Amino acid sequence: MRWFQKDRPPDVWEFATDQPLGDIGAAQKIREICASAGAIAERMTVLNGRKAESQKASEAERYQAAVKRALELAKQISDDAMRDISVSQIISLSVKAGHMKTARVLLRAIRSDKTQAELMAVHPALIDQDAAS
Repeated sequence: MRWFQKDRPPDVWEFATDQPLGDIGAAQKIREICASAGAIAERMTVLNGRKAESQKASEAERYQAAVKRALELAKQISDDAMRDISVSQIISLSVKAGHMKTARVLLRAIRSDKTQAELMAVHPALIDQDAAS
């Protein structure tokens, strides 16, 4: 009965913009994407049961699309400090979803030692076990 099923509204990252956003606009959009995708990451970690596998696959697909769009926007930011902060938001999202490999790769993209140290303090799981020993 398709009558009662409502179509899912488009996600924040699915809106296409024709005009360039600029550094501040791109950083704000990344913040919005990470906030929306954070709820998806939380749902992915708590789903279990019979229908969970199909729901997890659907949620994982949406999460991947969000991260991809956020990274595309981060590449457009020319200010190093603003880009570092935006990438740190994407890293926090990856940690929340449990994608530590992605988070560690993105951590190396951050140029500011202070921002890297703050992220590792907030998310101790980012410290690579091989590098620590």
